[in-house]
Amino acid sequence: MLSRTADHLFWMSRYIERAENLARLLDVTWQMSLVPQSLEAGNQNWNAIIALNSLEETYAKKYSTVTADNVLRFMVSDPDNHASIHSCLRLARENAHAVRGTVTTEMWETLNSTWLEAREKSFEQILNAGIGEFFEWVKMRSSLTRGVTLGTLLQDEAFHFIRLGTLLERADNTARILDVKYHVLRPQGDEGATDFYQWGALLRSVSAFEVYRKVYRDVITPERVTELLILRDDMPRSLHFCINGVVKNLDLIANGQSGETQRQAGMLHAQLHYARVEDILAHGLHEWLTDFMDRIYLLGDGISKDFLVPMSEAA
Repeated sequence: MLSRTADHLFWMSRYIERAENLARLLDVTWQMSLVPQSLEAGNQNWNAIIALNSLEETYAKKYSTVTADNVLRFMVSDPDNHASIHSCLRLARENAHAVRGTVTTEMWETLNSTWLEAREKSFEQILNAGIGEFFEWVKMRSSLTRGVTLGTLLQDEAFHFIRLGTLLERADNTARILDVKYHVLRPQGDEGATDFYQWGALLRSVSAFEVYRKVYRDVITPERVTELLILRDDMPRSLHFCINGVVKNLDLIANGQSGETQRQAGMLHAQLHYARVEDILAHGLHEWLTDFMDRIYLLGDGISKDFLVPMSEAA
């Protein structure tokens, strides 16, 4: 496969996954803002979204204060914010258009109609119709795109690059959410201070609330949330599940120069496969997740160098 084609497919899937992940995070944060809480706690949750996406400087150039309305406007519909849902859907469509002959008609029509509908929605229209309805729409359009891809695309190299992009983006997002939210919600001293609704919101942001209940059948605890989102290999948004998929898809597209990238992916997979949650927490969850995110970045960089368009050429 041409490296330029692989590049567009890889980033098309990353942007779709990114839009969905952002919709999930904004949705649960919005819902939790409706629960009685202090102003400081509310602002902390909205601040976390900006920090999660490393957008502090970009946000500060437009807004002097962090409020629910400002963050939602910035992260939902701001065309100048490269990480907004609006920008992600536009970039996914642009990448799909560049490889129109590689994706199926159903895939193209799904991505194109998603963008055409999204660009007609102003932030005021979204608010008036219900911000929660918009987030559900984004999640459903992402799920539809994923389903159409699985149901219509030949499972050749194109399919494997799409899966790689999806799984890398999902792993990075799950790690970021857990890193930011864990320390906000971790009880200090009094174990009874744990807010059930906040932990439930965290689990819902990665579609894991019902899964948690099925697996543990008990109260929500920080340790078990960490175990579920990092180590369970049967949880579709866990780090272990995502890296399983990355290793498998890398093996299927391997070439003469991808050995080191495959080795790095294999080492990360082995670490997740044999890790214990108590060891991760004893080492320090933040430190462990920071290392994981660094390695995910290096994996993405390795994939780009081994298979995709070199940065100089892409520019």
